[in-house]
Amino acid sequence: MLFPHHVFRLKTKGVSSLKTQPLALIVDDEPDIRELLGMTLAAMDITTACAANLAQARQALQGAAFDLCLTDMRLPDGNGIDLVRFAQRFSPQMPIAVITAHGNMELAIEALKAGAFDFVSKPVDLKVLRGLVMTAVKLSDRPRKPGRLLIGNSRAIEATRQTIAKLARSQAPVYISGESGTGKELAARLIHEQGPRAERAFVPVNCGAIPEELMESEFFGHKKGSFTGAVADKLGLFQAADGGTLFLDEVADLPIHMQVKLLRAIQEKSVRAVGDPREAPVDVRILSATHRNLDALVREGRLRQDLYYRINVIELHLPALRERAEDIPLLAEHILARLARDAGPAGAALSEAAHAALRAYHFPGNVRELENILERALTLCEGHIIDVDALGLETAEEAARSVGPETPAMVPAGADLDAFLVSVEKDTIVRALEQTRWNKTAAAKVLGITFGALRYRLQKLGLE
Repeated sequence: MLFPHHVFRLKTKGVSSLKTQPLALIVDDEPDIRELLGMTLAAMDITTACAANLAQARQALQGAAFDLCLTDMRLPDGNGIDLVRFAQRFSPQMPIAVITAHGNMELAIEALKAGAFDFVSKPVDLKVLRGLVMTAVKLSDRPRKPGRLLIGNSRAIEATRQTIAKLARSQAPVYISGESGTGKELAARLIHEQGPRAERAFVPVNCGAIPEELMESEFFGHKKGSFTGAVADKLGLFQAADGGTLFLDEVADLPIHMQVKLLRAIQEKSVRAVGDPREAPVDVRILSATHRNLDALVREGRLRQDLYYRINVIELHLPALRERAEDIPLLAEHILARLARDAGPAGAALSEAAHAALRAYHFPGNVRELENILERALTLCEGHIIDVDALGLETAEEAARSVGPETPAMVPAGADLDAFLVSVEKDTIVRALEQTRWNKTAAAKVLGITFGALRYRLQKLGLE
């Protein structure tokens, strides 16, 4: 039996009839909670219907077209995660948020991985709830606008586009992995721009570029007089991104003490400015990225495991350019057109030989390296045709020959032999990587070891 606050629209051949108000389904076995949530949503001009258990909720979702669903985690005949999985099959476009017990982040994360739009903890903060509901409703109300694009027609990039579109409909934290230069910030911006937060701020921050002593102030802000030099109140990055998205690039570079504070801010959805005794709520979606191996950093104790689980709810892996080589000609044309508009001579194009050379190149720096190569080539080319010589590409064999023999290093008097050998090994590997533009396959060949052996040494030395 359903408990409607208002009559709700039925599905008609899979499409809902014309609506005048958004429609929400509230699922909870406690009548008082259903009434409170219903009154809160009614004040937001949202029509509601209620279900007291999982069976009633399933029946409702099959019989009506809802714009969103709020469900308690604990139900008499199942749990909220069961409903999330059911909704993914029958109403995949509908945002569903789960209400969890306070502090039960494990279940909240499981719900997000199952496809939940977001979660809210008990006791429910009605201000937080209203913000969540408004964000969810925007998913269906907001018209899609063309924005940034992922260039390419390869299977790998098409799968990436589809994943981004799906992630844009969720509020789950996303960890974007991939080699340097694959476009991690672009992917983060696309997730933001295709989602309900598009009209609010997208705030990118390079975690490795902030001085350690200023990190807390930069992230959370400070009050006037809280420390020497604090001559005025300052908002932090979290406050600047309120209602929008905070993109933490190179998140693995954060020191341990900041990882603890970041974890609390994400879990509690609130921050405390330096010098302020009170916490202030913030509504921020967290996207993060790094080119480093997070699993290895957790094993080494350089990244907190609880933070790892919190930011890595869903992983989006970006393919390396060499894994989608068929996209190189289209990418090159797009980049050249943009460069010509900005600064270069109009009409410059790649010769057939140059196209072939680019397709054969290994691109250790990925799309960013392709952009640099074409910008340099556009400057150096004569006329309107860019030939192979203007690209300045270096083969793996040429990189190997350029390293050359080294004079063996001598152990300084009184030095720790083990530490000295580690430093020599590290310097040698870094030098080989630099000579091969960080192409690990070529570097392994330079060093005379297998690719797997190089990967092992990189992890052992913290260079991965």
